[in-house]
Amino acid sequence: MPANPQIKLSEHLLDLEKNEQRPTRDGYGLGLLQAGDEDASIVALCADLTESTRTEAFAKKYPDRFIEMGVAEQNLASVASGLAAMGKIPFITSYAMFSPGRNWEQVRTTICYNEANVKIIGSHAGVSVGPDGATHQAIEDIAITRVIANLSVFAPCDVWEGKRATLAVGKINGPCYIRFSREKSPVITTQDSPFEIGKAHAYWTEPKRTKPQAAIIACGPLLHRALLAADQLEKGGVKVRVINNVSIKPMDEETIIKAARDAGAIVTVEEHQVSGGMGSAVAEVLAKNHPVPMEFIGVQNRFGESGEPNELLEHFGMGVEHIIAAVEKVLKRK
Repeated sequence: MPANPQIKLSEHLLDLEKNEQRPTRDGYGLGLLQAGDEDASIVALCADLTESTRTEAFAKKYPDRFIEMGVAEQNLASVASGLAAMGKIPFITSYAMFSPGRNWEQVRTTICYNEANVKIIGSHAGVSVGPDGATHQAIEDIAITRVIANLSVFAPCDVWEGKRATLAVGKINGPCYIRFSREKSPVITTQDSPFEIGKAHAYWTEPKRTKPQAAIIACGPLLHRALLAADQLEKGGVKVRVINNVSIKPMDEETIIKAARDAGAIVTVEEHQVSGGMGSAVAEVLAKNHPVPMEFIGVQNRFGESGEPNELLEHFGMGVEHIIAAVEKVLKRK
C-alpha cells in the first residue's frame, strides 16, 4: 500500500470496519483544553453551543476564562477583539454558518483589520451536518474567510489533525480560522503525524522511480474518500499522489506546484462550494506557476439539503466513485 510511511497514518487507514471514527470537532475540544493548560492567556467564548462545539471541557475546568455570549455572534467577534487587545488569546466558536457566516463583517473589521490575535472556530461545516439542512450547512466558509486579509485558514482532516491545528494556531500571533465537522469521520492520522502551518503533505505516494499520472489535492474529512479512491485507482493501474492540503491559507505552493509538474493533472476534493474554495485557491496558484488540466470535487452551485450525512455526500457528488470519475476525466485532458 503506497500510503506515505513518513506521515505515520492510522494502522487501519483503509479498513472501514476497524478504523475508529470521531468528529473532527472533538479535536478542537482536546486541543483547546491542552492549549489552556499550557497558556493562561487563552480564553474561550461561545455563542450558546458549548457542548456541540466541544468547548464544554474547557469551560468546566477554567470557568473564569470562559464567556458564554449567548446567541450573539456579532458580539462574540467584537468582544474577542477587545480581549485580544488586552493581551488575551481568545478562541471563539459557533456553527460555521453563524461564525464566520453571520458575523463576517465583525470578523473582517474588528478582528482581521486590527490584526487581533483571535482564533475563529467554525463547527458543523459542510453538508455532512445532515438533517439540519441548508440553513446550517456551511459550504461557503472557506471562500468568505480566505478572502480576508491577515486571516489564516485551515481544514483538518480528522480529530488528531484538528487537535494539532488548534494547538498550532494558539502559538502564533494573528487571526486564524479553522473549520470543523459535526459528523463522525474516519481517523486518518495518529498523534505522531506531522502538522505545520503553511505545509501540505503527500499522504499517498506513487511507487518509487515513477511519477504519478494525476494528483488529488484534498482537505477535511473528504481526504479519506480521496485515499480510498487512490487505492482503487492504483489497483486499476493508475498511479496517483494524494496531498492533504490542510493549510489553505497560507498554502504550501511549492508542494502544489511540484504535484502539478510531476502529475500533469490535478483533482481537488473538498466539502465546500467549488467556487471560491480550496480548489479555487489551488487553481490560482497553478494559473500563475504551472497550469494543468483540473477537475473540482465539491458542491456545484447548490444549497444543501436535509438527509443522512453519507447520503448527502454521495448526492452532492463527493463520493469515492465521483473522485475516481474526476481523475479519469482529467487524464483524458492531459
